[in-house]
Amino acid sequence: MFITRRRPSFLIRETFSRAAKACVFIALLAALACAFSTRGACAQDDFSFDEESEPAAAAPDLPAAVAADAAAQPVAAESGDAESGDADDSGESKKSDNYLMWMFRSLGWFFSVVFALLSMTMVALIVINIVNLRRSQIVPEALVEDFGKLIDENRFQEAYECAKDNESLLGQALSTGLARMPSGYEKASQAMQDVTQAESMRLEHQLGYLALIGNLAPMIGLFGTVVGMIASFQAIASGGAAPSPQKLAEGIATALFTTELGLAIALPALAAYDILKNRLARFILDVAVVSESFMGRFSPSK
Repeated sequence: MFITRRRPSFLIRETFSRAAKACVFIALLAALACAFSTRGACAQDDFSFDEESEPAAAAPDLPAAVAADAAAQPVAAESGDAESGDADDSGESKKSDNYLMWMFRSLGWFFSVVFALLSMTMVALIVINIVNLRRSQIVPEALVEDFGKLIDENRFQEAYECAKDNESLLGQALSTGLARMPSGYEKASQAMQDVTQAESMRLEHQLGYLALIGNLAPMIGLFGTVVGMIASFQAIASGGAAPSPQKLAEGIATALFTTELGLAIALPALAAYDILKNRLARFILDVAVVSESFMGRFSPSK
């Protein structure tokens, strides 16, 4: 009976799960497309730079060249200053525009894919848990008011139907308690506790994936740090007395970018986990208090 009543909520959670998987797949494709497009743009820039850097035409005769050089020195100085300023500006804009490409190139395809999957999964889990951990999904105020009125009027059958038709955790606990009430108050109370504990464990299990991502992301970042430092030391060892500065910079960039992204993913994941876990504990306590206040009227001691 309860499985049939909970089918709509199960379909909602299944829809959110499929949407999360779709978001992760789309983000992966976007990251790969961005990486390939920026790499192609970089190759085109290098090709155009090579074409422009071809040697000029043959120099004219020596006397004419000396005269032309003496006449064009002031103009060349002014144009050289202007060109150097333009080169500096273009270099700064190129550096700022290619920061994302530099990050992807430093991370490599492995770390780019891993961090993209972790970030998209984290966002999907946060959204799903926020939707599931709403007060209307666990302790709805309308159910508390309607169920209380029916119990006060001794309309127990209608109260049971009202609680059974509600898909919240409080509705499941109250309907289970009323259904077990003919067997005794102790069994009814134990049945309500079992239902509440089972649902609480399911929600905590779903929430625990955020803690897993928060603990896993810094470890992956540390692994990338080790990989980058090994690449830098390898460049020093193979370069001899004059190692390549470019190889050193690539290894250090890999180490720093992986550490940065690992911390950037772990911080919001752990913060969301703690906040949502405290919210879940508060709602579970509210369910226990409300259900006990209603079912306590059937206690033999009263």
